[in-house]
Formats: sequence, structure tokens, C-alpha cells
Amino acid sequence: MRLYRILALLLAASMLLLTGCSLSQAQIRRADTVVAASTDHTLSCQRDDHCAAPSPLLDAAAQAMTESTDEQPVNMVTLLGDSEDALVARLNLIRGARQSIDVQTYIWDQDDAGQLFLDELVQAARRGVKVRILADQLFSFGDLNLLNRLARVHSGFEVRLYNPTFHKAQTPPLEFAAGIVCCFMKFNQRMHNKLLLVDGNIGITGGRNYQDRYFDWDEEYDYVDRDVMVGGAAAKAMAHSFELFWNHKRSTPLTHLRDVNRSLVNAPEPRTSPSAIWPAPHYAHPSRVARVQDEAGDANWLADNLLADSLRTSKVEYFSDLPAKTEQPQKRNAREFTARVMRLVGQAQHEVLLQTPYLVMSRRAQNIFKRLRKRDAPPRIIVSTNSLASTDAFAVYALSYKHRKRYLNSYGFEIYELKPHAPGPAEDNAYASEDGGPGLDLPSAPTNRRRPIANTETRSLFGSRRGRGSRPAPLISAGRRFGLHAKSIVVDDNFAMVGSHNFDPRSDHYNTEAGVIVYDREFAEQLRQNIMRDTQPENAWVIAPRKPSIPVLGNISEVIADISESLPVFDLWPYRYATSYDLKAGCTPMRPSDPAFFSCYTPVGDFPDVALSPKLIYTRLITAFGAGVKGIL
Repeated sequence: MRLYRILALLLAASMLLLTGCSLSQAQIRRADTVVAASTDHTLSCQRDDHCAAPSPLLDAAAQAMTESTDEQPVNMVTLLGDSEDALVARLNLIRGARQSIDVQTYIWDQDDAGQLFLDELVQAARRGVKVRILADQLFSFGDLNLLNRLARVHSGFEVRLYNPTFHKAQTPPLEFAAGIVCCFMKFNQRMHNKLLLVDGNIGITGGRNYQDRYFDWDEEYDYVDRDVMVGGAAAKAMAHSFELFWNHKRSTPLTHLRDVNRSLVNAPEPRTSPSAIWPAPHYAHPSRVARVQDEAGDANWLADNLLADSLRTSKVEYFSDLPAKTEQPQKRNAREFTARVMRLVGQAQHEVLLQTPYLVMSRRAQNIFKRLRKRDAPPRIIVSTNSLASTDAFAVYALSYKHRKRYLNSYGFEIYELKPHAPGPAEDNAYASEDGGPGLDLPSAPTNRRRPIANTETRSLFGSRRGRGSRPAPLISAGRRFGLHAKSIVVDDNFAMVGSHNFDPRSDHYNTEAGVIVYDREFAEQLRQNIMRDTQPENAWVIAPRKPSIPVLGNISEVIADISESLPVFDLWPYRYATSYDLKAGCTPMRPSDPAFFSCYTPVGDFPDVALSPKLIYTRLITAFGAGVKGIL
């Protein structure tokens, strides 16, 4: 009875919110008047190039664009597997912009990384560059004071929020719940695209959002992530996609948001001083910020760490789902990126290498892998994903854990789960956290470094929250840890995809996704090395069948587990078909199908290194009762 009362209360609250959702034109005009009266219109530069800083990245992109033809496109492609490279590349492009900067993102936090990028964009607008930011409302810019300032910071700077709940920038817990009750499909559809596009010539897309942990600046928990920088012909598709989203009805200007509008209209006296509207940022680690700012202007650093590994190639495709694709399922191109990725995987002949933070397959993906498995000579399927010890989305992991037998037997997956203190990511990304806080044993920074190719977001509505509260399960071991957030696929060493698509039901049906597909063997090999690094024994546990210690009881347990796993609820049997294994000292790494596997690998339990905690208990409970909500997760 109590549950019905709660639902009735939420429904009543949602109806009240809906009745007061839309602002009148008069209310919007009042806020627009305040903005017009207090916005900075002055320019810090009078030159035609708007005082753009030198950018060899933009120069290479412009050259590729000039050389491109419709019959023979030219693209410069750079894999950004290292967080420092990804951060510095963005800063250099923003400073080198001469005309326009368009940014599309899922999360924008107000930590050091978020402040740095926002400040650089404001400075670009003051030079005369047109800056547009489109961010998903649910996980971006939750501070009304900040949005008030962003609405007035400069006439060349504009922010819109995608799919705002009840036409507001902020969504407190009651309204969050009310949004699910009253308008689930609309509320649950988020813009998961990530794109930085400069001058219409060069763009960065992939998995990274604007938050410390995506650039190895969080002192406790950082993501292993990946982007691709593409300059040349493919940038035209990026520009077209951004315009579709920017002009869509769900992309809402700040003065059209109820709480921001009220904040602007009710402000005492508009402050007209640019320094008052946009004071200098206060960073938690200013020396770290200063280092990347210096690197962004260092031609030698850019040449050694970005241009040296860039490739010139022809066929590069940028795909993006249409905005609000849940409203347009009948349109073939509404899920263009999703459909394209699925077709490419379905054409695999020899190998599919998949890296995803959330191993929860959509129905379409399940059918594709079933068909591949039934071939006379099925391709090898290698999956790099998170362990419970490394993920911050424990609820999603629970459903991956539930279907281990299906993944191994029906789809033929080789599954490698990232260890939380994996030395590969720690070694590759330590430099980015230099001066990042006490207790970090990091190497000193060389003035110039040449590194070899290195080897989370979907932020669900449950199991992963924005900000510092989003932490993974407690561990037995101590130390800074990593979680996998990269989303990438390599098929047959011929072509590769890097983007925002997680290959899960949310990416397939609810979120809009984007990414690039590169048809180049050398790029595919770069990405393959990048992913395979994370599957090595020092970096990952391998998932394999549990070796029965008591033959009869083991067989009975497996039968009970099969029945339990098939149930959508009450999947209560605690013993699963497969478990985690670690390589024994002195042994050579091998595949789980190798006859000598069990002599060289030792079982380490279903949830290695995870301490007994509420999150471990929740994982078991969601495995038992949560199958019906995997699309939401």
C-alpha cells in the first residue's frame, strides 16, 4: 500500500510540474532582455584570423580538406589513447580556432578539467570565434549561478541543454523520479554523443566527457578511455550532425529553462564587467593545468606526441544517430550509427575485437553473435570489459555476470575483465596526474617525451552518478585504480570503430550515439594493440568455465544454475557456470579453449579483490531480480 502512495505522489508531482513546464514568450523575452543588456560584446582581437594561435593540427586538417575530392577524400586520423594527448589536442585546437568551435557532450563537470575547457572556450569567444556548446541536461552544468554567467559571458558564446527534464537545468531527486513516472521514454533518452569540431575542418570524437576522471586527473579513480581526432573530409559529416542536434526542438537555449530564466530575471542588478561575469578559474592543482597549457603551445611536443602517430587515409566515416531517435524508430537513419556498427560486426570473417565498459548485449547484438557462432568457421570474438572491482556501474555489471554462460557458449566470447590496479593503464597514464595530489608515486615529467602507442557513460540512470559520489565497490587492496570507459571495435584487422556506442540496450534503443569508422589496416592495427594491451594477464582476469571439483555435485549445480539464469527474477543460485582466473607464475598466456588452460591458470573467485560491502550485496540482488530493467541500466 505504501508503494502505491509513493507512486501516486510522484504522479501528482509530475502532473504539477508538467502544467508549469513551458515558459511564456513574455517570460523568455524578459530574460533575453537581461542577457542583451549585460552580455559582453567586446573583442580582444581585431585581426581577421581572430588572433588564432599556431596549430599544426589545424594546418594538417586544412591541407587534407584542400586535397580532398568527392571521389578521393583525404583525412588525417590520430588515435588518442593517452589522456594527456587527448587533453592537449583539445586545447591546441581551441586556441587555433579562427572561425567556430562546436562542442557536444554528455557530461560537463566543474572540476579542474571542466573549468579548464570552459575557460579556454570563453577566451576563444572573446577573440571573435563563434562558440556553441550542446550538453545533455541531466549530467551537465547543474549550477544555476554558472549557467546565469554562461548566458551572459559573451555575445559569441552560446550554450544549449539537450532534453531538459520539465524544462529546467536542475533535476532534484523528486523530479528525477517524477520524470520516470510521467514520461519515461522521453526522460530516458539521452544525448550520449561526444564531439569537438573546430572551423568545420577537424573534430575529436570518442568516449571522453569533460570531467577529471576522463583525463587521469581524479586522485582515486580514473577511466581508461579513447578518442579519435579526424581532420579533413569526414569533418563535413560532423558539422552536419551537430547542426541537426543544435536545431532540434529538444536542444533548449538557457533563457527558455524555467530555473535559469528565473535566475536571470530576478538577479539584482546585471553585472556588466567581463571580469565580474567570468572571473579567472580556481584550480585544485594549478601546476598540472599550467603544464598542459604549455604543452598545447609547444610545437615539438605536438609533433612528437600527436603528429608522429597520425595517419593519412582516404575512407573515414562519421556516423551519428538522429536526435530523439526514440521518437523516430520508423526512420531508417534514426539509428544510423547503431545500424552501421552492427552490420560491420556481422560481416566479420576472422576476428572481432570488442572493448566496452558494459558487457550487456542488446537483442540485435545477441542475434549477430549467435549467427557468427553458428558458422562452420566462426570468427574469434575477444571482449575487453570491466570487472566488478574496476567498474563504477555495479548494477550494470550484475547483468553481465548473470549471463556469463551465454556469452561463453552461445556467442563464443573470450572475456577479459580489467583489474582495478592494472599496471598498463597506470604506467601509460601516470604522467597526466603529475602534481595531482598527495600519496601518488609518479615519475618526474620530462620536457619532451616520445611514447609508444598506449594501450566510465554510458552513464545509466542507475548505478553511476555524476560527480565525486560516483565510486566503485570497496576493494580488499589499496591504491589508485582504473575503470574501463573506452568503446571500440576492430574487425578482421581491416577497419575499426571508435565512438560512444557501448553495444548495449541503452546505446541501441535510448541514447543517441556517434563515432568514426576508419577503413585503414594501419589504424586498425594501432587500435588492436591498444585494446589487446588491456587484456594481458597483468592487466586483466580471464573469464572461463568453473572446473568442477566434485563431478556429480558440480553437474547438479550447473543444471540448477542454468535454470536459475533463465529466470527473469528469482535468479538466486549463487554458483555460476564461469569464474575469474589469473595466470600462474612461470606460465605462458593462453586462450581458455587451450587444453592446458587449467594447469596454467588459477581461479580467483567471481568478484576478485572486491570487499564485502553493500555494493557487492546489491550486485547479487540485481543479478537475481534486475533482468527486466537492463534497458534502463
